[in-house]
Amino acid sequence: MTERKQHPRKLFDWERNFVEAPQTEAPLPTSKVARDHIPNAYSYTSLSHSGVVKAREKKPSLDVSQWSDLKCEWAQPKGLYPEGFPYFVRGRDSVREYLTKLFQTRITMYDGAMGTMIQKHKLEEEDFRGERFKDYHMLIKGNNDLLSITKPDIIGGIYEKYLVEGGSQLIGTNTFSSTTIAQADYDMQSLIYELNYDSARLAREVCDKVTAQDPTKPRFVVGAIGPTNRTASISPDVNDPTARNCTFDELVEAYYEQCVGLVDGGADILIVETIFDTLNAKAAVFAVNEYLEHANVDIPLIISGTLVDQSGRTLSGQTGEAFYASIRHAKPICVGLNCALGASAMAPFLKRLADCAECFVHVYSNAGLPNAMGGYDDTPQDMARENLMFAENGWVNMIGGCCGSTPPHIAAIQEAIKDCKPRPLPTRKAPRMWLSGLEDFVVESAHNNVGLPFVNVGERCNIAGSRKFKRLVMEGKFAEAMDIAKDQVENGAHIVDVNVDDGMLDGMNAMQKFIKMAVTEPDVSKVPFMIDSSKFEIVEAGLKWCQGKPIVNSISLKVGEEKFKEHALCLRKHGAAVVVMAFDEQGQAASREDKVRICKRSYDILVSEPIYYPPEDIVFDPNILTIGTGIEEHNNYGVDFIAAVREIKQVCPWAKISGGVSNLSFGFRGVNIIRESIHAVFLHHACLDSGMDMGIVNAKEMLGIEDLDEDLLDMSEDAVFNRTGEATEALTERSEYEQEVKVAKKEGRPLPRKPRRFKKKPRMVFDWERNFVEAPQTEAPLPTSKVARDHIPNAYSYTSLSHSG
Repeated sequence: MTERKQHPRKLFDWERNFVEAPQTEAPLPTSKVARDHIPNAYSYTSLSHSGVVKAREKKPSLDVSQWSDLKCEWAQPKGLYPEGFPYFVRGRDSVREYLTKLFQTRITMYDGAMGTMIQKHKLEEEDFRGERFKDYHMLIKGNNDLLSITKPDIIGGIYEKYLVEGGSQLIGTNTFSSTTIAQADYDMQSLIYELNYDSARLAREVCDKVTAQDPTKPRFVVGAIGPTNRTASISPDVNDPTARNCTFDELVEAYYEQCVGLVDGGADILIVETIFDTLNAKAAVFAVNEYLEHANVDIPLIISGTLVDQSGRTLSGQTGEAFYASIRHAKPICVGLNCALGASAMAPFLKRLADCAECFVHVYSNAGLPNAMGGYDDTPQDMARENLMFAENGWVNMIGGCCGSTPPHIAAIQEAIKDCKPRPLPTRKAPRMWLSGLEDFVVESAHNNVGLPFVNVGERCNIAGSRKFKRLVMEGKFAEAMDIAKDQVENGAHIVDVNVDDGMLDGMNAMQKFIKMAVTEPDVSKVPFMIDSSKFEIVEAGLKWCQGKPIVNSISLKVGEEKFKEHALCLRKHGAAVVVMAFDEQGQAASREDKVRICKRSYDILVSEPIYYPPEDIVFDPNILTIGTGIEEHNNYGVDFIAAVREIKQVCPWAKISGGVSNLSFGFRGVNIIRESIHAVFLHHACLDSGMDMGIVNAKEMLGIEDLDEDLLDMSEDAVFNRTGEATEALTERSEYEQEVKVAKKEGRPLPRKPRRFKKKPRMVFDWERNFVEAPQTEAPLPTSKVARDHIPNAYSYTSLSHSG
């Protein structure tokens, strides 16, 4: 197959004039307190949001608590330490600003493994129970998080060892499994607030004690949020790929409750760590951001993924780049990798993450791989040597240790890297739409199978786009419907559109079932999804089962401005890109002017406060309407759309344009060659001349403009650009001819003659003709006689002429 020429993208002035610049801080969350660097007041007692109140209902009584006050106020006297870096005072200084300075000053030390240190105490069942749980109804040995309540001296001692002996400046709380979901194994869901509060408060008090000994090195409490022991993307039943043992909403509720306890206990920072399923992480960051919005505070978020083996993928199948693309909407101050692998095995994957991350980067690896006994053999010197590579290459801003590491490991790493400079923040580059399935996908870098800078959104998993798909879904044959999705990806779809809207179908259930099955099929889920429905509740339901970063199709102003804002805010919190239809309260935009007006109004609402939708994640659909209907007012729809695309792109910087391409040729349904010819002409000009970015298409049938014969090209251009009043008639006549040809071939009859309106094929041209060079004439064309050709002068002597005539 001949490789297609790849056409360049059309660039607009706002893109040409963009100037890359050094970043001075990691990308900021959208909240005002984060954008304005307003210091956290560390005052939480008066928080009254219903979610906070509900979580606090699990507060222990003072009779059973190890604390005498259960306070939620952690501000320090403003004059406790001098102003300015390296000093820090809670309530006076911004944690975000401090970490930004710290991460750019030196490679910062995180702590090491909590479980490894607990194991060194060789605790038994009675140690885990303590006095309070001595009569508990089930075995609880192994519930390490409970030790913050029953053995606070041990947990506090471990914190202190990492801070003093290890030299850690940030310490993670003993709350890896402190969610209702994880604690259900021990029937201790009622202890969630207490587990998180006590662990954070223990860390808070130890950090303050150590900081007081050297205020030039303030210690920070990092509230640790683990992955839970459930996965939202993977079925626990090999016979049912749609089965799940937890839902997105259950995860959000559990993580929110954990946040309340951690922050009430004095956490400075939150970390979502050991992410093996990105959907779990998306639920965690959704919960964190909901809490921060309700509390109106800025608490920096760190996110840490886990790549489970040398494939460089999470347990749920994502690459490191896809993982980052899926969670970058949370605007973490730092992102990195931890657990599963030793330092040397992490190197190639950490480098790739460091190459793409827009924020600071960390790593905390295991002390090698587990041995036959489940232990870890890397010595402090081994870990120091292998982690030095990360620092020398400039990949990290923070280093710690995971399974098998101890304070001596952390101290050895710190000594080894003390002269290495931290990773600088990358240059601020032009915004781009960065989507993901199991793999990441950058829209601006894409070319399709006919060489256009255009994203093919596969249309065949849409009930309105495929009769076969509709039949299979209606019959509940989702596994067979999945084959249609696979075929689309194989045939050039960059994104798979999923739409199950039908009056005879339970759309909510069908969307969830299809997405849950699709994410378990690597051949399908390697690409991003477009979750497509006219009902927002169906869109939201599908979104909650999608671990990657999808596009939602669609929202619009037809529901009114307030509802439009509500929908947009919800989608931004989920991190989805969004298609915005050119509809408003008055209806669908048909004219060029209305398309531009509605899209510009929508854009201005979306990118402004309080929504702050990333403009690069906005996709406008200005309504591709049908031409060739025989109705004169429809004839200019193609021209109007192409013109509107150009204008919308000019006035809505970084936004994208999409559309349902098959709508254009709907009047010629059943004759694919005609339809695809019209599409080829339309997309060639809409894309290259006006900047259209993507569209819902049947990628397998697509033609390039160079694939069309001269007749079809000419007629398709006539129709798309409304160049002649006879364009529809000509295409209709050609459609009839193509249908007759199809029947004749099927029946083995001679092919019919083409209609006479068709242009004749050009005659064959030979080399001697091609090589002819035109030249100026010096005389009139000569007769063939020798005397004329040789310019022999006339003798003017005629007497002797003897010819009989």
